[in-house]
Amino acid sequence: MNFVIAAGGTGGHLFPGIAVGETLISRGHKVMLLISRKEIDALATQERHEFQIETIPGVGLPRIFSPAIFGFLNQLRGAFAQCRSLYGSFLPDAVLGMGGFTSTAPILAARFHGVATFLHESNAIPGKANRLNARLVNRVLLGFDECCLFFPKKRCEVTGTPVRTSLTQRIPKNDALGLFGLAAGMKTLLVMGGSQGAHGINAAILNCLPALRELSMQVIHLTGAQDEAKAREAYAQAGIPAFVAAFHHRMEEAYSAADVAVARSGAASVTELSYFGIPSILIPYPFAAEDHQTLNARIAERAGAAIVLAESDAGRESLASILRRTLSDPGQLSAMSAAAKRMGVRDAAEKVADALLQYCQRHLP
Repeated sequence: MNFVIAAGGTGGHLFPGIAVGETLISRGHKVMLLISRKEIDALATQERHEFQIETIPGVGLPRIFSPAIFGFLNQLRGAFAQCRSLYGSFLPDAVLGMGGFTSTAPILAARFHGVATFLHESNAIPGKANRLNARLVNRVLLGFDECCLFFPKKRCEVTGTPVRTSLTQRIPKNDALGLFGLAAGMKTLLVMGGSQGAHGINAAILNCLPALRELSMQVIHLTGAQDEAKAREAYAQAGIPAFVAAFHHRMEEAYSAADVAVARSGAASVTELSYFGIPSILIPYPFAAEDHQTLNARIAERAGAAIVLAESDAGRESLASILRRTLSDPGQLSAMSAAAKRMGVRDAAEKVADALLQYCQRHLP
């Protein structure tokens, strides 16, 4: 069969979409990947030759009475026409939207062509794009049980959030540490803010470095482009061994090296940390739509896998105190790691692929 996956705009949409595409291709199907024009999409897909990759406009919905609504509608119209043209030659059997308004035009065009449509929502609470998109699709696939409350239950299926094939293989810890120039035998903290970094997390960590000097720890800090140079200088001044980079595209290496993480709580990050069994201190992005990152984080906290800290509370003493307590307590780290592994859905990509294929097999002539 032929499948279209609309998965652009953020790593949280793109990477799970790639995971589903990998699974479908491994089963002998063809996949067209629709991405946005953002740099993160281009970088993440530049070597993915197994997919037919097409770029379409994608823009967030502005306020209804804002003049920007006309630009949104114009881009939506252009993306809809482009998708119709692409479908005319690719002839998809189904279209899967991974979320955001990058998915809206592909889903609308699929409905116009009479093609089966699916939506995947990774977060515990959907944003406004997926609340709209859900009205247009045959099935809604969910990352968390808690999200069932927001959609018609009879059209929902909980699959978990897919993880890319490259992230399914753990690297021996000492080998992973060596890739970052770090030493074996020290606790390793992974700091990350999602696919584009997080200035609030960067600032909180750098502010508390003086209070962490006495710990036997080292750091892998993925800052995003804005704070890379500042962070590298701060670790040097604090005398704390650290690998600092704007991005690291082979995240299985970073996850394999880490003992604990400080991170945002987008669904993809929470899923990947749970897959690798990494205890985490989650600092939700305070301006996320519907405050969905806080709800994601609370699910991990209730499972015993994470500690949730509001960005407004992540001052030097609060974050430093949590890190000191966590890194110096092997029992807590072990319990949190086990809880993280229990909450992860390890075959989510397979479940999403199964849902698409089973629906198509039942409904195609």
